[in-house]
This record gives sequence, structure tokens and C-alpha cells, in this order.
Amino acid sequence: MAGLVKKEASAAMVVLAFATVYMVWGSTYFFIQRAVQHMPPLILGAIRFIAAGLILMVWAIIKKENLWNWQQIKPAIISGLMLLFIGNGALIVAEKTLPSSFAAILVSSAPVWFVLLDRPKWKENLSNRSTVAGLIIGFLGVILLFSQSLPELFSSSGHSAQITGMIILIIGSISWAGGSLYSKYKSSGSATVNTTWQMLAAGIAFIPFSFITGEWKGFHLQEVPASAWLSVLYLVTMGSLAGYSAYVWLLQVRSATQVSTYAYVNPVVAVLLGVFVAGEHLSVIQIAGLAVILASVLLINLTKYRREKGEKNKITTRPTEFKAIVKTKEAAYNH
Repeated sequence: MAGLVKKEASAAMVVLAFATVYMVWGSTYFFIQRAVQHMPPLILGAIRFIAAGLILMVWAIIKKENLWNWQQIKPAIISGLMLLFIGNGALIVAEKTLPSSFAAILVSSAPVWFVLLDRPKWKENLSNRSTVAGLIIGFLGVILLFSQSLPELFSSSGHSAQITGMIILIIGSISWAGGSLYSKYKSSGSATVNTTWQMLAAGIAFIPFSFITGEWKGFHLQEVPASAWLSVLYLVTMGSLAGYSAYVWLLQVRSATQVSTYAYVNPVVAVLLGVFVAGEHLSVIQIAGLAVILASVLLINLTKYRREKGEKNKITTRPTEFKAIVKTKEAAYNH
């Protein structure tokens, strides 16, 4: 499968792509919440991804890319629906009831889903003590994170919307991890073309559901304030065109577990924006829970990094070892 082959990429491009995903996606939590204050979530998703998809399609045409290869379109549509329609759509809907920093922290457990859903790597991941320890520590971190808020949410009927938002966000996180792995293992060809069809598929999927849920009733685009439209513009240009394109490209050139590290950098950016710009509050226990989660996924990824580095060292030493074996046999033959 094409997705299993890592493509060569310059170190500078990889660093730039990771920096884009880390910083830009961390800020999108804040801008999503600002946008959904004045625009229904499913309508926001439709506008954001259709606009970004059409812009990318024009760019692909200018570059003379092959946009109409069904073998490439099919997996792009499936992964687009899992990633953007369900995964990102869940985040948009959840932020109607959850603070952006709280949503970002909940999403920070995504690397755990990457490990659990990456079936081809089950034996490698689950037989490793550090990886299993990271999963357990991450679970404990989630419990610590919600130790204050969960009892309050379940004891008060007024917080039912927040509980629903949390459940939706967890489902979205699972779908995002599954869609990322599907894209990595099944997609082929140009990252630009893959991203184009992923965004268009998701954007179009949002439209019928926005009518089914009645979002268009009483909603008028002309009543949306300029501040909300500026947030949408940021989400289209930076969140989708820059951030998501960098993410899809990284899945082609780096392991899924390495790419998933965005999930423990994004909350830091989101929390800083939420606290210093939006005036949100984060308790000491929540900060401790976030630290534990970050430590767990760092442990998982550090193990993966050391293993991959060791494999590379073995590959580079094989030619030398082979030459040494040949010389030994030649010497024995001459004697």
C-alpha cells in the first residue's frame, strides 16, 4: 500500500510543517469558539471546508495535478468524512457548550487512540512496556483532569449539554485518529489532491445535516458580525489550507504516532489563548491532569522515536557488517 511507504522530505520542510500544525491548530480552538457564537456549527463546517477545498482545487489545477483519479478520490473521501466531518465536526459542535481550553485538553488524549487503533502496529506498540505505561498514565491523567468537573456535571441537570458535548468530542477524537490512520495506509499520490477531496467531501456532508438539524431556521448570513467572519477566514486560510495541508503531508512522510504529537502541543496554545484572551479559568488540578496526559503521550512517542532511530542505525551498519563477513571468508579461503 502506498501509504506504508515513507516519502523522502527535507528536514526543514518537516520542521516547518510540524510548527504549523502545532501553533496554528492550537489557535483554531479559540477561533472556532468565536465563530460558533454567531454561526451554527454545521453551517460553519460547510462554509469552512467547501471554501478551503475549492481554493485547493484551483491550486491543484494551476499545478496541473490529476484531480480525477478515482483510486485516489475514494480513500480521500472516506478519510475526509472521518477526519473533518465527524472528527472536526464533533469539535465544532462541542465548543457550543464547552470552553475552548477544556475541549483542547480533552482532545489531547488523541495519541492514545492512535496507538489503540493502529492495528498493524499492535504487536509493536502493545508489547512495549513504555507504551503500555504511557497508556495507563494517560488514562489516569484523564481521570485527574475531570476529577473536579465530572461530579458537578453529572449531579446537575443544567450541565447535561456539557456532558453531551464531552461524549461527542470523545467520539470525534476516535474518528479523527481512525481517519488519520486510514489516510496514512490507504491514500496515494499528491497530498494536495488528497486534501482537496477530503475537504470537499466533508464540507458537502455538512450541508444536508445543517438542514436536518434546523440550523438554517432563523439564521441569516448577513447578520453574522465581521468579527465572526474574520474567525472563519482564519479557519479557512490558516486552520485548513496551512494547518490541515501540513498535517496530511506529514502523515505521508512521518509515522502516525510522531504526527499525533500535535495533540499535546495544541492544548498549551489553546489554553494560553483561552486564559489570556477569553478570560477562561483553569484549575490547578486540571493543569496537573494536562501535565500527566502530556507526559504519557511523550513517553509513548519517545519510545517510538528510539525504536525508529535504532532501526535506522541497523540499516546503516548492514553494509559494513556485510563487507566484514566477506573479508573474513576471503581470508579463510586464502589460508
